[in-house]
Amino acid sequence: MKEYKIVKQKGKVFGNSDQEFEDELNSLAKEGWKVISVCGMTHSTLVKAYLERDKFR
Repeated sequence: MKEYKIVKQKGKVFGNSDQEFEDELNSLAKEGWKVISVCGMTHSTLVKAYLERDKFR
């Protein structure tokens, strides 16, 4: 059985939100999460990553 998580990139006016998003995804990968899809909204900086992992690890 799988479980799923949606992670939103937190946009900032200043700072490196790309690096923070990458760091968050790497941290979740250490917990067994795997990115299965990424969605970006048109005319927006909003990005969502869809993750999955085995529920009973």
